[in-house]
Amino acid sequence: MTKENPTFSTSLKQAALNIYYVLPIVLSILGIMALLITYINPQTVQKIFTGNSFLDTLLGMVLGSIMLGNALISYILGSELQELNISLYAITAFLLSWVTIGYAQIPIEISYFGKRFTYIRNIMAFIFSFIVSLLIVISYEIIK
Repeated sequence: MTKENPTFSTSLKQAALNIYYVLPIVLSILGIMALLITYINPQTVQKIFTGNSFLDTLLGMVLGSIMLGNALISYILGSELQELNISLYAITAFLLSWVTIGYAQIPIEISYFGKRFTYIRNIMAFIFSFIVSLLIVISYEIIK
């Protein structure tokens, strides 16, 4: 077979090799996230957010972009944050940046997509997470 049309076994070997190289990075990211989650409690979260919509939005974005998460868990996490009386600005910014930015995943993303694409994508996701989170809460308050 040519390089343009690889065989199944060649593709399987390449996939296994990719997993072999990415697995240590993924495991270290998961370990760091587990340590962070262990040391974060509800009282700490309530102290961090001030009630200022602008600052809460920025802080939510920074914290969300550092943490790792997927969209399915975000519904549960959003509900838990709401029960702690965290502002909707902080919650929406946190959840948007949590599922779109992911600074912890940058090494993996760079290895697959390159530095330029990764940095531009993350910067754009950060900017749009801020804008979209403000628009979501403002529209919710108008409709409400």
